[in-house]
Amino acid sequence: MNNKRGFLFGLFLAVVYFVWYLYKPFLLPIAIASLLAIATSSLYIWLDSKYKTSMIKSIILTIFLTIIFFVPMFYALNAISLVANNFDISVVEKLVNIKKHLVFPDYLGFMKPYIKEVLASINVTNVTNNFFKFTGIILKGSANFVKDMVAILVFYFFINLYGKQLIEYLKDILPFDKNSSFFTEISSVMNIVFYSTLITAIFEGALFSIIAMIYGYNGLLFGVLYGFASLIPVIGGLLLWLPISLYQYSTGDSFGAVVIAVYSLIVISFFADTLIKPVIIEFVSEKAIKTPSTINSLVIFFAMVAGLSSFGFWGVIIGPAITTFFISFLKIYHKVLHEED
Repeated sequence: MNNKRGFLFGLFLAVVYFVWYLYKPFLLPIAIASLLAIATSSLYIWLDSKYKTSMIKSIILTIFLTIIFFVPMFYALNAISLVANNFDISVVEKLVNIKKHLVFPDYLGFMKPYIKEVLASINVTNVTNNFFKFTGIILKGSANFVKDMVAILVFYFFINLYGKQLIEYLKDILPFDKNSSFFTEISSVMNIVFYSTLITAIFEGALFSIIAMIYGYNGLLFGVLYGFASLIPVIGGLLLWLPISLYQYSTGDSFGAVVIAVYSLIVISFFADTLIKPVIIEFVSEKAIKTPSTINSLVIFFAMVAGLSSFGFWGVIIGPAITTFFISFLKIYHKVLHEED
């Protein structure tokens, strides 16, 4: 009997190795798709009350994810490629030439030495070369990004299609009580992360699109870009509002430049991101999720920030998932120890 078990275990390890080798290029898309499926499980449950066919529910969820998540990405990437193809060097020259006729109003006097120092270090050729280098990296990486997005959508569809069977199977093979809060906890946290991130990105993007439209910029484009940039800790919004503020200043509108900068720092970075974002997470945790997580919303918030710092864009999903797994396993381990005692 032991020989049979040993043989089966060895055969199982061999099969696992070859499966891993076969799907190695798709492991990250599979992981992201799985976490997104968990994050949208509340939508699946809601659809379950209206449609009994798994195929219909999977199609609806995949279309939903494509519209709210991937269509804006494609739009932003396409806009960046258009900007790169129609790049006007005179814009950079206008920005750099500010230092030749720089006049500071009284309310900017304290910033004069800092602004002059920054402008003195700017060179048209270097800025142009760095711009094309940066956009080249983005466009080159976007090809892989698009490929990953398509793979994520495909796996997301099939995970939703066979999700129930997969969860039941995992409950059977894992050494946990079927009534354990392990799966519920993970599902709740991922729901909180998904909805709070989506609401925050839309909210901050909408706020920035308002100021962009007031000064004649493409509000939709800059709103989408700011929404994604807001996911980057600390410097996210800076990547959008600083270049626009400098460009506005180069046109001679120093007051507009200050308004854009102050609005972005105070209204979006301070109030929306620092004060309102944790409130959104708390609201989603307590009101929007039927089975609220027992994990503190601040822990989820810092897990999102840590995930972005460690894993990049997808870290907003991976960070909280890892944190939840860790906390849930600690709870289960504590429970097992007490049962043994």
